Amino acid sequence: MEAKAIAKNVRITPRKARLVVDLIRNKSVMEANAILKLTNKQACEAVIKVLNSAVANAEQNHSMNKENLYVKTCYVNDGLRLKRMLPRAKGRGDVIIKRSCNITIVVAERESK
Repeated sequence: MEAKAIAKNVRITPRKARLVVDLIRNKSVMEANAILKLTNKQACEAVIKVLNSAVANAEQNHSMNKENLYVKTCYVNDGLRLKRMLPRAKGRGDVIIKRSCNITIVVAERESK
């Protein structure tokens, strides 16, 4: 059994969010939560929200035990890109691309021995 949560159009660049998501892959939910709380990155807040949502989905929808859950897969995809103009000399303008990302976390129950 698996439970999944997705956060779409989070206003963090995908490259920065991937750094955080790579820290928690294949870890238990408790350990992943502790790692995220102690990591000093902006993306940690969004990833904690998605992780907690996936755990809540597992408990409510599939009646899994929170102690046995682990992060099975987690990945970050590109989201929308906002294009903004920055004025430059001689009436020109530079395009600034403000990136966003989609964060997906899948949790599953580990087989107990």
